[in-house]
Amino acid sequence: MLRCPRSPLRLRLCLCVLLLLLLLLPGAPGHRGDAEPGPGAEKTGSRWAWPAFQGLQERLRAAGALSRRYWALFSCRVWPEHCEEDEEAPAGPLAWGRALLGQQYLDILTTWYCSFQDCCDSGDCRISNNFTGLKSDLSVRLHGQHLAQELVLRTVRGYLELPRPEKALVLSFHGWSGTGKNFVARMLAENLYRDGLRSDCVKVFIAMFHFPHPTSVDLYKEQLTGQIRKTQERCHQTLFIFDEAEKLHPGLLEALRPHLGRQAPENHRAQSPRSIFLFLRDYCKKRPDQLSATTPASSVHPPWPSSDLPRNNLGGSVINEVVLRLLKAGRPREDVALGDLQPRLRAAVGEAPDSGFGHSCLVKENLIDFFVPFLPLEYRHVRLCARDAFLSQKLLYTEELLDEIAKMMVYVPKEEQLFSSQGCKSISQRINYFLP
Repeated sequence: MLRCPRSPLRLRLCLCVLLLLLLLLPGAPGHRGDAEPGPGAEKTGSRWAWPAFQGLQERLRAAGALSRRYWALFSCRVWPEHCEEDEEAPAGPLAWGRALLGQQYLDILTTWYCSFQDCCDSGDCRISNNFTGLKSDLSVRLHGQHLAQELVLRTVRGYLELPRPEKALVLSFHGWSGTGKNFVARMLAENLYRDGLRSDCVKVFIAMFHFPHPTSVDLYKEQLTGQIRKTQERCHQTLFIFDEAEKLHPGLLEALRPHLGRQAPENHRAQSPRSIFLFLRDYCKKRPDQLSATTPASSVHPPWPSSDLPRNNLGGSVINEVVLRLLKAGRPREDVALGDLQPRLRAAVGEAPDSGFGHSCLVKENLIDFFVPFLPLEYRHVRLCARDAFLSQKLLYTEELLDEIAKMMVYVPKEEQLFSSQGCKSISQRINYFLP
């Protein structure tokens, strides 16, 4: 599909010619039709030719100035992100203030252009900001995460609707592996941008893939800040996703500080630039592709409350402890409120003794706006994930088949067997076991 061009030279020339033609139409601003020369003007000989030529020059200059103004206002209509603050039009016979038909011409041109070119209310066709779709995806496709659903939708929508945000929106996703952190990040990209994760306005960084060697941290810092700056120059609304953020080198976290703190307002732009930073963390000793249905619960990290297992892991155990205690008391998980987790989660992250992230400027200087908790998933949620996987592949399933797949997962703690140690990870692989 066509996109709004940044410097459409041919279109601009075509529109300028069209605007000049419109100025010659009867009733156009400053048009006098075939009016006779004023009193005292002579109609014959060269004595009349020179004043007539001067009058023509004056009209052409005025028409050119008005055409440039038409173009400026038209381009602001179609590409507002490249629009400069409009100055008051100079007074004169062709002044915009007297051109009632000028607005009609502008509407006609805009309608004509958008009839064959993709125009967008946001001014940037790469940005969709489909909050209705985001709300639907979070409520229908994300299972067992009522806190994340409410917090992500509210904060992202509120931030993007601010006329002039003072800083980037920074969200830190915490929870067990497979509980939906990457899933929600992908939902945001798909609903905020037309091309989703492939958009020019979205950048994904995976710690151990993009920044694998600690000895090259200086080079990584230069590359990271350069990519962030270039992306923000290309798009007035950007999304940066940092996966495996707990493995980011402290030097890289420090390099992000200028992009996350408060920014001076940019008075020359109609809209201030907006940036969303997501930091995703998995709490698992092994990578998801190394886990299987036979993986013992003792090899999974973070653990459940136990004297022989470490308990502090960037807040993951805090979430698990709260939910486990509530369920043991006979209360539903939906009773867990943000107030039960946010203060303890923030404190646990900052107090982690071996966490570079917890001791970074992001936490100590309160640059993270919200710590988003993802709760551990129960058996019923795993069944829903299996159902969604069948539906996404357009495969038939039965309730008995969903139970079989859900039972293949490992559940912890060992005594209660309440939560899937892998969340919904590797569900698709398990479905393949039942395909012919």
